[in-house]
Amino acid sequence: MWKSVATVLFTLSLVNPTFAAAQEAPANQKSLPEQIVDAFNAVYGAHPGARANHAKGVIVEGTFTPTVSAASVSKAAHFQKQKKPVPVTIRFSDAGGIPTVPDTNAIPRGMAVKFTLPDGAKTDMVLLSYNGFPVATAEEFRDFLLAIAASGPDAPKPTAFDNFLGAHPAAKAFVEAPNLQPVSFATQAYYGINAFKFTNAAGAVTFGRYQVLPVGGPKFLSKEQLAKMGQDYLVDEIGKRVRRSPAKLKLVLQIAGPGDKIDDPSIAWPDTRKKVELGTIAITKTTTESHTADKLLFLPGTVTAGIEAADPMIAIRSAAYPISFARRFKSQ
Repeated sequence: MWKSVATVLFTLSLVNPTFAAAQEAPANQKSLPEQIVDAFNAVYGAHPGARANHAKGVIVEGTFTPTVSAASVSKAAHFQKQKKPVPVTIRFSDAGGIPTVPDTNAIPRGMAVKFTLPDGAKTDMVLLSYNGFPVATAEEFRDFLLAIAASGPDAPKPTAFDNFLGAHPAAKAFVEAPNLQPVSFATQAYYGINAFKFTNAAGAVTFGRYQVLPVGGPKFLSKEQLAKMGQDYLVDEIGKRVRRSPAKLKLVLQIAGPGDKIDDPSIAWPDTRKKVELGTIAITKTTTESHTADKLLFLPGTVTAGIEAADPMIAIRSAAYPISFARRFKSQ
């Protein structure tokens, strides 16, 4: 990922020399969610009609079928036995706020899922292909982005970003982690950033983080294979894949163990923690939605009875996304 960050900063030196988004008021008069969206724009520039982050993506549709064990974790409607599968709308994406970013870049991928419940209500999940997060709090995430924005190619050394990484080991691990290039959006594993509280019909409580794992295991490209791929290979591939047959991924809940922090997403829980399989997502078709300017909004805090936010970052994320949503359509 470090090389991709450097590439983005070089691009910004050409298209956005000031490394700062236009602001209508001083940052200290804005809410934290607004400051985070401003910080994304400072890093990537503002692109009319596009999200501040994960600007490039593709929309697919399918179904979710719960397992028998799902109801033991939560009374949420989509985790109960159904007469027919629950419809889902999914957006796979590339990290970053540049809508023309090549799929061949070594950057994290995103997966956002919207479940349509039997009564017509919606509930969402937003996941990342990295198990963990660069920082523990929303305030630190804002500062992480601002440090990137202040560290262009001509910035004196050590840069603000160098200093930030030196003071935040989890952020350093995040930017230095290898990002293997998936064969498909559907052959990548995705991880929930934040922890949620789950309550079943008997009132029993479980804390956990989501994982979405491809059936058959993750599959990645070799360097030689990647060199032959086009800039939109992931967007193109998923459409071809689901026209042949459904692409299936397992929804899993990783259960917090004793001492695991539920309010610090920068700490990935050990892989030895208990996992409960909640169900199968089957992707059956692509849509005609734009790869960048779709009108969907996925909010990690949009939950249903039986699921509650356990990490305060969830509320900040859910407040930031609508700000970005409003800005991208106002700018068109």
